Amino acid sequence: MSDLTLAPPPPRAQLLRQLRGRLGELVASLRLVAEGLLGAEAPIDFVGVEPSGRITLILVGDDGQDLELVGRALAQRRWVEARARDWLQLAPGLGIRPEAGVRVVLLCARFQPETLAAARALGSGVLELAHYRCVRNGTGVDTLVEAVWTPTASQVHQPGAQRTAEPPPPPFRTGLTDADLGLTPEEQREFGPATPASSAPNSPISPRGLPPGS
Repeated sequence: MSDLTLAPPPPRAQLLRQLRGRLGELVASLRLVAEGLLGAEAPIDFVGVEPSGRITLILVGDDGQDLELVGRALAQRRWVEARARDWLQLAPGLGIRPEAGVRVVLLCARFQPETLAAARALGSGVLELAHYRCVRNGTGVDTLVEAVWTPTASQVHQPGAQRTAEPPPPPFRTGLTDADLGLTPEEQREFGPATPASSAPNSPISPRGLPPGS
């Protein structure tokens, strides 16, 4: 078997053809319904529909184009959201569910830290990132894909999911002694047994007269 070595990306048309066959590795059971669709002032490389009815847009960027692609992705997402119900009426067989939303997957050779931060800030179901790598396999060039950042259930709280119980706050401590509080014998009996001044003259108490750390 020939060793794989990194290779420069092929011409864009060839790159898109190779990526087309790899998209199922990024989005399970994705059904492509359009390619090169003219959207918001620019083409959308791939448009697909997931089994849930959510629309997935896939944009492919050149090296160094990733941060610019974030703005384009948001524009295309908004453009598709405004037309999803029209698409459903024109082609009900596509299985589109407008209420399922629209997400965008960006495919680039590499991503700058600012792009990763932007994807995280946008939250779940908006933007996902994936690398493509062009490798030479013998005499040919193949393109591999790998997810870089995808929100998970552990990163985003799902409605109805139980949150992990937070530990209770530590008991409140005043740091004051009975003498500092000036309690009468009756008040000391009400809040609990007082600490004898002879055994612990400056021992702090809680509002209910419990010793520290109880």
